Amino acid sequence: MESLQTIKQRFGIIGNDIHLNRAIEKAVRVATTDISVLVTGESGVGKENIPKIIHQLSHRKHNKYIAVNCGAIPEGTIDSELFGHEKGAFTGATGARSGYFEVADGGTIFLDEVGELPLTTQVRLLRVLENGEFIKVGSSTVQKTNVRIVAATNLNMHEAVKKGKFREDLYYRLSTIEIHLPPLRERKDDIHLLFRKFAADFAQKYKMPSIRLTDEAVFILENFNFPGNIRQLRNIAEQISVVEENRTISAEKLQLYLPKTPQNLPMIVGGFKSESDFSNEREIMYKILFDMKNDINDLKKVTYDMLHNGNTAKVHEENKHIIQKILKDKSPSESNTTVEVVEYQDNSYQEDEDYNYDDESSVEIETASLHDIELEMIKKSLERHQGKRKLAAKELGISERTLYRKIKQYNL
Repeated sequence: MESLQTIKQRFGIIGNDIHLNRAIEKAVRVATTDISVLVTGESGVGKENIPKIIHQLSHRKHNKYIAVNCGAIPEGTIDSELFGHEKGAFTGATGARSGYFEVADGGTIFLDEVGELPLTTQVRLLRVLENGEFIKVGSSTVQKTNVRIVAATNLNMHEAVKKGKFREDLYYRLSTIEIHLPPLRERKDDIHLLFRKFAADFAQKYKMPSIRLTDEAVFILENFNFPGNIRQLRNIAEQISVVEENRTISAEKLQLYLPKTPQNLPMIVGGFKSESDFSNEREIMYKILFDMKNDINDLKKVTYDMLHNGNTAKVHEENKHIIQKILKDKSPSESNTTVEVVEYQDNSYQEDEDYNYDDESSVEIETASLHDIELEMIKKSLERHQGKRKLAAKELGISERTLYRKIKQYNL
């Protein structure tokens, strides 16, 4: 069996990434079988190399190898392309035609972008995988074929199955073995190697010296996101090789050839926000303000219970997180927000959905800042526990360390 390095050289694969090596090793191991294989990965990662390795290392290597881009064939003709047709099967069918599955009998068919297949074609493909049988368009005769199918896709097949765009039974028949190729951004150590290879190829093609990158340019290149993966890297190398007269490329010069869109950030298409964008922002702001209003009402309840009952341990369970948030997140300098403390009709808080805490009939008895509320709570808790910080912190729902910091802040 050929070594991994020999296989890479034979098929022009550059890189030493562990995930890339694992994918090639899996391809080599399954090549001697007739198991169907599904190759997954983003567009431009080099998925077309895997079926070539599988075919060339299999017992089918002396027979046909046909690569079909399923996304490039119109829906109305793809059945005819794959399975053939009889004369007169449709308008323009002036003679019988053999499809790829008939031509590649005994060999391998690579179905690139298999996720783009129409559902009707998926049914026909499933029959080939299960029985090795197919029927030409316009015929009633069942024909046999012995082909190895290797498929590839850049789609999330689980999502496609869930949405009904791809048959679940076909997916499991195709993915007996699944080989995933990592995106270029996860192979940072391979990026400069690939760039140098492309630069050397274009130097030979255009009969000019090869370009090289400065150390700063290499750093920029290796940390670029490359949404187009290897295909995009190759295009950048070709552009620079042809356009730049100076063969040493600085970081500033390289950045001229990299897309200016900020990496991994949402982009406003067209440079402006649509009316729906502003509408969504308004809805978000309304929700934030509504939640703040509810929090203030909750804080009124907490403050009332604390001042009238003198025991924070009896504060309603639903509102304990408010106290903890105040004590943990607010410092004296930050606590300039005021809250209105209202007096209730009853001496103890009773939860009543019909009660309106914003009603003008509620009696205002005190306006206190969060700073004052916090200070008062800490003082009373320490008094109840004779200055024992551990017990006071437990009652307040904060750590002893946080309480110690608050004591120092307030000079208690």
